[in-house]
Amino acid sequence: MSRRLVLASTSRYRAELLGKLGLPFVTASPGTDESPLPGESPQDLVTRLAQAKAEAVAARFPDALIIGSDQMAVCGSDVLGKPGTRERAEAQLALLSGRSVEFVTGLCLHDARSGRTAVEMDLTRVVFRQLSATEIRDYVAREQPLDCAGAFKSEGLGIALFERIEGEDPNALIGLPLIRLCRLLRAVDVAVLGQPPG
Repeated sequence: MSRRLVLASTSRYRAELLGKLGLPFVTASPGTDESPLPGESPQDLVTRLAQAKAEAVAARFPDALIIGSDQMAVCGSDVLGKPGTRERAEAQLALLSGRSVEFVTGLCLHDARSGRTAVEMDLTRVVFRQLSATEIRDYVAREQPLDCAGAFKSEGLGIALFERIEGEDPNALIGLPLIRLCRLLRAVDVAVLGQPPG
């Protein structure tokens, strides 16, 4: 691959996902203020922040293709952040029991060399089954999902909490929509397949 690829994120989950593509990349902390603007919708927020994160590291990598991503979990009128504590994780899962939650993910590919930017948004809906207090406690104790919005890890035991997932890309639920990313990379002549191994 002739162009350097940079993931503007310190998320180990996003780095693991990007690693699936087998392309060499580096990570960089964007240090972006993630506060929402007054009246900003979740969709507008995640796309704005995905672009802001990618552009924030562009000066450090002036010849690179930079990936930015941001995600929010929304259940009705509630926006779910990372719980941080066992008690808050259990409360989040109790709120989600028997309900659906939308994971809105913004994705940006910024070409630092040309200044061109492509931004997309992915929506994945998760329908939770009815969860008992015992199941919630057991899940949180076993998987410790304290750094995950919605208090679960769909790539792990969290899958046992769901009735179904509705969306085009299961990776988006973890924080990086790889199907969309591959499409954006192909548009700038970076083929995931047909490249020598990185």
